[in-house]
Amino acid sequence: MADLDGNKEASKYHLDTPATSEAFMMKGSNALDWGMKNRMSNIFNPETGRTVMLAVDHGYFMGPTTGLERIDVTIVPLLKYADTLMCTRGILRSTVPPTFTKGIVMRASGGPSILSELSNENIAVSMEDAIRMNVSAMAVQVYVGGKFETQSIHNLTRLVDMGNRYGIPVLGVTAVGRDMARDAKYMRLASRICAELGASYIKTYYVEKDFETVTASCPVPIVIAGGKKLPELDALTMAHNAIQQGASGVDMGRNIFQSDAPAAMIQAVRAVVHQDMKPKDALDLYETLKNEG
Repeated sequence: MADLDGNKEASKYHLDTPATSEAFMMKGSNALDWGMKNRMSNIFNPETGRTVMLAVDHGYFMGPTTGLERIDVTIVPLLKYADTLMCTRGILRSTVPPTFTKGIVMRASGGPSILSELSNENIAVSMEDAIRMNVSAMAVQVYVGGKFETQSIHNLTRLVDMGNRYGIPVLGVTAVGRDMARDAKYMRLASRICAELGASYIKTYYVEKDFETVTASCPVPIVIAGGKKLPELDALTMAHNAIQQGASGVDMGRNIFQSDAPAAMIQAVRAVVHQDMKPKDALDLYETLKNEG
């Protein structure tokens, strides 16, 4: 029972200070539950509202691609530089140290390999297993215009329903097939559909022309996919242009782990994303860190 004899009457009500109700930092996220916002804060840096996601989920359809042959050797040393890690549950359980306390974005869709029709995906992870592994978000591929377009959209909506039930955001990943145009018109379409159907944020490709219309017409944050390996200056320029045109970060894989100096490259990307560093200055930083390493 509480000791009431020494209890002092409360007096510091700060009557001259209005109660605060801060808006959440991320675009379109004010209506999310507290748990959702907390998990989003593990993905996006609260100081900048941006993120450097390290993508290493390629093996779910590509197998041990170049740079991901031994994730324990090539990727684990990079974790300290990433805001969040995008991976599969198999890699998370087998390889990622449990002392990693930043956000985990788990690949939740899968099925076909590069040997078959990629759009024929289904949900591949239960929400209960995601909760068990304490993830910050779940990622699902959406093939707008693909052969199994409707199926992939239903994957997204089912995952959003489950995520809303348990407070886990869903990342809608816009996939671009061989026969689909990589232009702003397509990216606007695919990104907006994912947002309209409940994704908390979107991963899409950067396009040089009119990319600002993609970010402007999407009501939730957009991060760009790194895509295939580019020369370092080109990758840094792409990241810089995307950020300046409204993106909230990058989800970069091959342009980091296939670089000649992955640790130097991810630090240069961080400087572009979080410090608005110009591409040539970021390249100088990359070269300096590469030589030091």
